[in-house]
Amino acid sequence: MSEVALLPGASVWTVDCCAKHPGWSDVEVRGDHRLVLVRGGRFLRRIGRCESTVDPTVAYLGVPGEAEQFAHPAGGDRCTSIGVRPELWRTLAGEHWVLARSDVYVDASVDLLHRRLLRAGRTGDIQFALAEEVVRLVAVAALAASRERSSAHRRGGLPDAAVAAAARAAILDDEPGSHGLLPLADRIGVSPFALSRACSAVMGISLTRYRNRVRVGRALARIEAGDRDLACLAADLGFSDQAHLTRTIRVHLGETPTALRTLLSA
Repeated sequence: MSEVALLPGASVWTVDCCAKHPGWSDVEVRGDHRLVLVRGGRFLRRIGRCESTVDPTVAYLGVPGEAEQFAHPAGGDRCTSIGVRPELWRTLAGEHWVLARSDVYVDASVDLLHRRLLRAGRTGDIQFALAEEVVRLVAVAALAASRERSSAHRRGGLPDAAVAAAARAAILDDEPGSHGLLPLADRIGVSPFALSRACSAVMGISLTRYRNRVRVGRALARIEAGDRDLACLAADLGFSDQAHLTRTIRVHLGETPTALRTLLSA
């Protein structure tokens, strides 16, 4: 665990877990609100009997007093943990904020905020640039986690949460059959309609948008690393051409790849 910044009322840490731990950890109880975003890999989190998978597309928001456990059956992960003390939390989330759901969908705009936060930490401008990104990220997460989501249930078969988790894992790992709705449904063992409905019910977005969000995240990482060949980048990520890549990035972020290169440059 490495400290990125200590702010009045908040702290930012990067956490790297390198080992594979399939079993559950000891119970941990924290006294602050915390937003944990994954930069690479994935892990499991359990609160009581409720389990969830945390990966680059799904963060989690923890609240004071929760008894949580963690497991890493797929190997290590790299995370950013933002801890917020109660007084600052009330300022950002409001006095009457109530947690509806711990899992927070990380769309491409939140992914970009996360990357800009870490970049601000590297520049040394902690009290302004980094603090601003922290406030934005926490406010977005607080709003998302307070919204009640409808939950669809099918008679028989896999629960929606299990179907959505399997689809997420297949897309994130580029497993065979993960580039189309029909082969992915066949791989998971559900009907295409059930797969589509489960993803919409659990994540609040279509499976198509989720897959594009993953590809935009990969494009962000490549652009941030200095990749300038957009045609090659588009081909590597499965877009039909460079124009398709640019359109998709603009839909998710409202920016062109060129503008993003400027935003993410050191």
